[in-house]
Amino acid sequence: MAAKVRITWKKSAIGYQNNQKRTIEALGLKRLGQSVEREDSRPLRGMITKVRHLVEVTEIPQD
Repeated sequence: MAAKVRITWKKSAIGYQNNQKRTIEALGLKRLGQSVEREDSRPLRGMITKVRHLVEVTEIPQD
């Protein structure tokens, strides 16, 4: 079973580049304060790195 991460949108993307706004959308986040759970992968980590100043990431322990 792959590890999971919880991504929470913490800071508004207003004033940031459009590619960062699109990355937030691609992560599945629609509104500020929303959290989503995703399977951990290298492409996902790259997306998180791009918007690391806007989101908070928490690793979900496996059962």
